[in-house]
Amino acid sequence: MSELTIEEKLKTLPNEPGVYLMLDADGNIIYVGKARVLKNRVRQYFQANRNRGEKVEAMLRKVRDFRYVVVNNEIEALMLESNLIKKHKPQYNILLKDDKAYPFIKIFVKEEYPRIEVTRIIKNDGAKYFGPYMLGIGVKDMIALIEGAFPLRNCKDGFREARKNKRPCLNYHIKRCLAPCCLDVSAEYRAAIDDVTDFLSGHDKKIEKILNEKMNDAASREDYEAAIYYRDKLKILDKVVRKQIAVLGRDFNLDVFAAADNGMFGAVSLIVVRGGKIVGQENFISEDASLTVAETLGSFMRQYYTVQSVSTAEVVVAESPEEICEMEELLSAKRGGRVRISVPKSGIRKELADTALKNAEEYLRINGLKADKKRDMTYGAVELLQSVLGLKALPKRIEAYDISNISGQYKVSSMVVFTDGMPHNAHYRRFRIKTVTGADDFKSMNETLARRLLRLKEDSDNKDVSFGTKPDVILIDGGKGQLSAAAAALTESGVGGIELISLAKRDEEIYTLFLDEPVRLSKTNAALQMLMRVRDEAHRFAITYFRKLKASKEFESQLYKIEGIGKKKAELLYRHFKSIEKIKSATAAKLTECKGIGRVDAERIEGYFKGE
Repeated sequence: MSELTIEEKLKTLPNEPGVYLMLDADGNIIYVGKARVLKNRVRQYFQANRNRGEKVEAMLRKVRDFRYVVVNNEIEALMLESNLIKKHKPQYNILLKDDKAYPFIKIFVKEEYPRIEVTRIIKNDGAKYFGPYMLGIGVKDMIALIEGAFPLRNCKDGFREARKNKRPCLNYHIKRCLAPCCLDVSAEYRAAIDDVTDFLSGHDKKIEKILNEKMNDAASREDYEAAIYYRDKLKILDKVVRKQIAVLGRDFNLDVFAAADNGMFGAVSLIVVRGGKIVGQENFISEDASLTVAETLGSFMRQYYTVQSVSTAEVVVAESPEEICEMEELLSAKRGGRVRISVPKSGIRKELADTALKNAEEYLRINGLKADKKRDMTYGAVELLQSVLGLKALPKRIEAYDISNISGQYKVSSMVVFTDGMPHNAHYRRFRIKTVTGADDFKSMNETLARRLLRLKEDSDNKDVSFGTKPDVILIDGGKGQLSAAAAALTESGVGGIELISLAKRDEEIYTLFLDEPVRLSKTNAALQMLMRVRDEAHRFAITYFRKLKASKEFESQLYKIEGIGKKKAELLYRHFKSIEKIKSATAAKLTECKGIGRVDAERIEGYFKGE
C-alpha cells in the first residue's frame, strides 16, 4: 500500500494517457481502466455528488488505493489495458468466458497437395483461413462436410520421397482421397481444393450436388451404410445453408457487436458473419464497472481482439464504442489492413446490429438474475458474514478443517479453501494424523492446525502458495469443545490476525471466541448457507481421503498374502499404477513394467487376483 493517501495521490496524477488499476485492502487488483488523460479520468471516481451508478459505487466501497502507468499514446493504453485485464482477471472488469481463441479452417494453398486443418492462430504464412467458427456452425460440421464431399488427404506424409514405394490407403479405395501420396493427381487435387475454397466462401450448390450424387449412387449399389453417411452430411449442409442471410453477398464478412446494461451488470452479444452466413453467435455477461454501454462495449472488443485474430475488414456495432478511431487503428494494425467500425442507420447491417442488441438484452435479463444470485451466495455472503459476526476484516479467504477416521484407524484431516465465497480447489490440502493415539478428534484437530500454522511460517516465501497464504477465518466443524482445541493450536502457533469460528451441525449454531453465546441465523441466511457449504466440503474432502487411504491399506494387506510381496514391493506397485483397480486388472506382462517386480512376482499377483 502506498504511503500517500488517495487524496494526495489524486493531486499527483499526470495529464498523460495511461492505464489505472484500482486495489482493495489486500492489494488485489479489482479493476483496470485506461484513460486519455489520467488526471481527469481517475479523479472522476472520487468526486463527491457524482452520479456514478450502483455498480461503480459497489466497486468504490472496496477501493483502498490505486496505481497507474503512463504510456505514450491512447493506442498503447488500449493494448496495455487489455493485457492487464487478461493477466489479472479483475473482479469488476468484463471478462471473456475463457481466453481460448475460436477455431479457423486453414488451407495450405502453397503446398503441392494442400492439407486442411483446424487452427486457432492466424499467421502470415500464405495459407488461406476461414472462420472463426463458434456456436451456430461448428468447425467439426464444416470439416465433416469437406471430408464427405471432397477427396482430399488428411495425412501429413511427404510425397516426393514416398510416392514410389507406397500403395493407396483405405480412403482411396472408398473414394475419400485421391491418393496423392502414390499417384500424380495434381490437376484433380487442385480442382478439389478450389471447390473447398469456394464452399467455405459461401457457395453451397456444388457441394450439395456432390453429396446428393454420392448418396444416390450408394443407394443404387445397395450400400446403405454409405448412403446414410452422405445423407447425414446433407443434413449438416442444410443447417449451414439455413444460416445464410439472403440479402448479403457471399463474400460478405463482418463481426457484429452490441452491449446492454441494467445498472449492475453488463452483457455483450457477438454475431459473426462469414461468406454471407451467420457462422457463430456468443453472449457474455459481467460485473463491468464501466460508466456507460459504450465503455462496456469498447472494453469487451479490446479483450476479444487481444485473443482472437482480426479476420474481417468490417466491424458493425449497435452503438459506437468509446474512442472508436483509436480502436480502428488498433484493429487495423493487428489485421495488417484497414478495418472500419460502423454504426449503421439502416439496411441489413442495422438489422444485424438490432438482433445483437436484442440478444444482449435478453441474455442480460436471464443471466443478470443468475449473476445477482451467485454474487449474493458468494461475495455478498462474505460481506454479510463479516457484518453478522462483527469480524474485524472481510473474510475473503476461509479455511475449513475436518477429521475422519474409523475407531481411531486411518486418521486423516482435510483443509479446504474458499476465496470470496467460492471453492479454491487448487489450495485444498490434506493431512495424515501422526501423533494421536486412538479416536481423539480434539487432539487430531490440534495437530492439524499446529502443522498448518507452522507451514504458514515456513512457506511465507510462497514455496507452497496455499500454506503460505494467511487465512482471514478458520472454520471448524463442531461446538465449543472443537473450537477450544483449535484455539489452543492457534495460540501456541503465535500467529495473529486470524478469526476462529465453529459451526455446530445439529442446530447450525456459529460459535466464536469473542461471544459468550452462539450466533443463530435463519437457515435462509446467505452467510450461514455459505458456511454450511464450506463445512460440508471439508467433510467431503476428508472422507474421500479417508476412504482412499483405507482402501489402499486394505489392499496392501491383501498383497502381503502373496508369496514374495512385502511392504516395499506393495508400495512400488501402488506408486507405479496409482490405483488399486489398475493393479488388480493388470496382466503379468504389465506388472513387470513396475520397477522391482519380476516375472515370478507378476505371475503370482495376477494369479492371486484371478483366483488361480
